[in-house]
Amino acid sequence: MKYGYARVSTESQDLTSQLERLEAAGCQKIFFEKLSGKNADRRQLQRLLKVLAPGDVVHAVVSDRMARDPLDMLQIVKTVSSAGASLRLLDEPFIDTTSEMSDLIVFLVGWAAKWQRRRILENTATGRARAMAKGVKFGRKPKLTAQQRQDIAARFAAGENIRQMIADYEVSKSTLARVRRTANSTTTS
Repeated sequence: MKYGYARVSTESQDLTSQLERLEAAGCQKIFFEKLSGKNADRRQLQRLLKVLAPGDVVHAVVSDRMARDPLDMLQIVKTVSSAGASLRLLDEPFIDTTSEMSDLIVFLVGWAAKWQRRRILENTATGRARAMAKGVKFGRKPKLTAQQRQDIAARFAAGENIRQMIADYEVSKSTLARVRRTANSTTTS
C-alpha cells in the first residue's frame, strides 16, 4: 500500500499542492493535518504509523513535513522500518529507508529542519519586538472600548437587564460577564 502524509503548520495554510503531488505519486490513502511539526505527537501522523504493514511505502513531499526535529525524524524512520515499510520523500530522493546510509541522511536533514525552525522563530521574535517598539498592537481588537466597559459596569451596578445590554452593545453574554467580573474584582481590591 502507498500512503501519503501532508502537513502544514497553521489553519490558514493550504495543503492542496502537497495533496496533489502525493496523489500523482500514486498514494492510495493520504493522511494530512494542519499542525506544527515541532514534535511528532500529531494525531494523523500517529494514525499513519499505526496502520503500516510490511511492504508499505510512506511518501511525503519533504522531510520537514514529517518532522522538524532530527530525533523525531529518526524515531519516525525507526517506526516505519520496524513495521517493514519504507519512507520516500518526493523532493529529497536521497531519503529512502531501503538504503544503508538512510539513518545518517535522515538525521542530517532533520537537523537542518530543526535549525531552520529555530531561525524562523528567532526572526519572528525579532520582527515582533520591532513592531511592538513602533507601537503596533497584536491580537484581536477589543470588542468594547474602555468607556463602554465603564458604562456596562455602572449599568450592572444599577441592576439593569443583561439582555438589554447584549442588544445595546452587540456582544455576547460571556463578554458582559467578563466585564462584570473585572468590575467586581476592581471594586473589591
